[in-house]
Amino acid sequence: MNKPFLYIILSLFLITACGTEKKVIKSQPTVSKGDHHYIQAFHEGLRFKTKGRVDEAIAKFEYCLTVRTDDDAVYYALSKLELQRDNPEKSAEYILKAAEIDPVNTWYIQELAYMYFEREDYSNAVVNFKKLVEIEPNSIDWLYGYAEALVRNGQEKSAIDILIQAEDQAGKHPQFSLQRFQLYMDMGDMGNAERELVEARVLFPKDANIIANLVDFFFKTNRTAEGITMLQELVVADPENGRAHLALADHYQQTGDIPKAYKELRAAFSSTTLDVDTKAKLMIRVHETGVKIDPEMYELLDVLIEVHPEEEIVYSIQGDYLLTAGDESGALEAYKKALMFNKDKYPIWNQVMIMEYQAGHYEELYAHSSECLEYFPTMTTVYLLNGLSANQIGKYDEAIDVLSYGFEIALNDRELQAEFRGQIGEAHFGKKDFSEGIKSYKKAIELDSQSTLIKNNFAIQLADSKQDLDLAESLSKQITKSSPNNAIYQDTYGWVLFQKGKFVEAKVKFELALESDTSDAMINEHIGDVLFKLGKPNEAIEFWEAAKKLGSINSVLDKKIKVKKYYESID
Repeated sequence: MNKPFLYIILSLFLITACGTEKKVIKSQPTVSKGDHHYIQAFHEGLRFKTKGRVDEAIAKFEYCLTVRTDDDAVYYALSKLELQRDNPEKSAEYILKAAEIDPVNTWYIQELAYMYFEREDYSNAVVNFKKLVEIEPNSIDWLYGYAEALVRNGQEKSAIDILIQAEDQAGKHPQFSLQRFQLYMDMGDMGNAERELVEARVLFPKDANIIANLVDFFFKTNRTAEGITMLQELVVADPENGRAHLALADHYQQTGDIPKAYKELRAAFSSTTLDVDTKAKLMIRVHETGVKIDPEMYELLDVLIEVHPEEEIVYSIQGDYLLTAGDESGALEAYKKALMFNKDKYPIWNQVMIMEYQAGHYEELYAHSSECLEYFPTMTTVYLLNGLSANQIGKYDEAIDVLSYGFEIALNDRELQAEFRGQIGEAHFGKKDFSEGIKSYKKAIELDSQSTLIKNNFAIQLADSKQDLDLAESLSKQITKSSPNNAIYQDTYGWVLFQKGKFVEAKVKFELALESDTSDAMINEHIGDVLFKLGKPNEAIEFWEAAKKLGSINSVLDKKIKVKKYYESID
């Protein structure tokens, strides 16, 4: 089907169905002047129709039919009113009756033509459009309608003849050639199809639509070289044609001319006629190849953002590319920008929250996880992240509430429930409610006895609060036995021993931790602490200063260095 035909036909149908009422030309009235009630009802019906009082108008016209059953004007009026009432079947019944009474009335024939077309009764549409064209052979609208009805009725060759007749009336125009070209293509007549385009190209050498159809024709007929030549001409005739630039880029890439390929890609990405989804799919496909990404792709990414600055997907893609390039900070900012434009995609929320958690940005994590719960209130991991971040910024009561709810909805996941219980324990320890904290952590271990992370966190809390240090030591033994090279776990074990006053043993554990990770500020500070306890203040200061350089956030570290003495951390 040729789309321009359909557009015109539908436009005409809407005009005739819903537009200004056309006057129906009739012979002298068949009612007598004395038939006052009939005339009065007819004119009242017209007044009601004009005022949009459809039901009242219909009632008046129906009364007219009880007086005179052969007044085509009444049937025509009722047909139009039933259309307004969205009753096409009744409308069709009335227009058929009007046409039966006055079969040569062009308005009735026109209504029938478009009615049959709309009802997909194309054979009857052809019959009525033919009548119209015979009455007025110079009407472009009716010629177009006739041609489209013929196409729908499978009479493409006849439709071509009618289009030629329409062109004779309207003059030469590229659209006529393109319509005939499409009909020849539908008929499989490739020779005449090509002839139409070639002749049109002579008449309209710079028309982008004709060139574009030649491109498509040559590629469909496997004449690639001619298709590429036309593509090159098309981007000159229509420089904003993003798809043409994209096709040329693909050609140059296949032939190994990478600089030209990227030039065409930049032109395609700069085009506002090429939709953002097509550009995005190309960027995603390149990213998913897993190979090293060319610097030119990052330039394309900049163009993509410049042309589509309010599309969530472009920032999401930017985040993926920056993450691949190792720019985690830039990637996080890109993902957050994506959320500004679309808050309905959970994977982006998840990416932002995980990165904030890994970076220790707990204030931001708390804010984002709180907002995310408004959009995704059934995602259990968001409750966990929200509670965890609330703990980190001291909102312990709020943490307990959200974590308790999350625990309840994580019904069939014991490991996840264990994490919730562990974080509830963290909140209780934060409130100095040590007995409840210990209960919660023990429940967490009952749910997941294999979790070294939960056991390690429990041991740290016991050590920091100096509660049940024997249990803390037992937990540390378990986790370092299963993960002997884990610096964090060795440091925890050392800290438990430090709190028990076992400084020599603690030093051994801290040194094991340092062997695995020399850049950890906490481990360096702990070695300084234990060295001071072992009577080596000068060596202790060296490690404290190292901890400071490594970014320790312990509030008493500066005091330790200045006074050259160990002080316990202040919660």
